[in-house]
Amino acid sequence: MTIRPATPDDLDSMMALARESTSAAQWAEQEYRNLFSTQGPHRIALVADRPQSPPSALLGFLVARHVAPEWELENIVVAATARRHGIGNQLLRALVAAARETNSESVFLEVRESNVPAHALYEKSGFQRSGRRKSYYSNPVEDAILYRLPL
Repeated sequence: MTIRPATPDDLDSMMALARESTSAAQWAEQEYRNLFSTQGPHRIALVADRPQSPPSALLGFLVARHVAPEWELENIVVAATARRHGIGNQLLRALVAAARETNSESVFLEVRESNVPAHALYEKSGFQRSGRRKSYYSNPVEDAILYRLPL
């Protein structure tokens, strides 16, 4: 398995993976297309795949936004058939490495309170709970738990 920067050829697979995951941020197609725009905030999009696999065979992806001096993890998705194999952890490690290259101070994120597997992943990866946003999510209404990883 490899972690590499996403390309426009990966967009359809990224969107399909997000649709399959009830816990993923559900973005509009244009938001995914904007990942490759030179305008707007600086973002990184990483994908996990198998070498020589078609773009439709993505195992997962991650999107983060650079808000100096921090990075915000905006979306991370692993295919249902590939979960519990360390892919999410490898995507997070690649993000942290990229953030360190920009001399950033931390990586932060928010996650649904009910997303127990995500909490376990973030805590295993060294993230620390840093707060709560009441009723942050809708459908259903739910609190967001904030995490931060100092770099």
